[in-house]
Amino acid sequence: MDELSKEIAAQAARWIVEEGLDYGAAKRRASKEHGVSANQSAMPSNDLVEEEVIEYLRIFCADTQPIELWALRETALLWMQRLEAFRPHLSGAVWRGTATRLNDIYIQLFCDDSKEAEIELINKGVDFEVRVLNGFRGEEVDALSLSVYCEGLKEEVGLHLVIYDHDDLRGALVVGGKSREKPRFASEAPDSPEGLGEQGLTFVHQELQSLQSLQFPKSPIGSLKALSELLQQSRSMPKGNS
Repeated sequence: MDELSKEIAAQAARWIVEEGLDYGAAKRRASKEHGVSANQSAMPSNDLVEEEVIEYLRIFCADTQPIELWALRETALLWMQRLEAFRPHLSGAVWRGTATRLNDIYIQLFCDDSKEAEIELINKGVDFEVRVLNGFRGEEVDALSLSVYCEGLKEEVGLHLVIYDHDDLRGALVVGGKSREKPRFASEAPDSPEGLGEQGLTFVHQELQSLQSLQFPKSPIGSLKALSELLQQSRSMPKGNS
């Protein structure tokens, strides 16, 4: 791996976490600080930046980020249940597991009619703003942006309902030709505590892997069922010895 690319990725990751910048803006800012133009080969990939984001969260935000992520996912679940008729799928940092309270929630809706979701919000008296975002293939798509209350954070958060045609769902599930791989944490190979034994080490390793898969799903987007099951599994995970 090119050392400069890794340095740029690490710097970008810090701004993504601390300031809530998106990946593109953070990479451009970090590359500028290192004297690298945006089109040079040292520009890190989003996958590399995400690895650095997760490492930064593990080191500096381990006590707060999982709680904030849980709260955002619970809010996403509530809105996906309300919009179940439009085949909602959670995407972005809240689904991938890297979100903090600075991140907005992005829910993709796959509608038979592009105006259906807009009409639904109007009928329910929900205020929203229509914006244009880049879709998962880089194309421009409409998004219905609103501010919603997150019970877990006790504050308003941004929610963006990104509108796609029903037929786009299959492409979204295999965006980029593959799903994102779960990053490997150093904590997945813990030091061997004295007296734990081989069976105990196996259990610890399996529990860490389970926690990793719950926080960082492999699929690029998550359906209502997938998110609901993920949160339910999280609730049932052992909380450790008292």
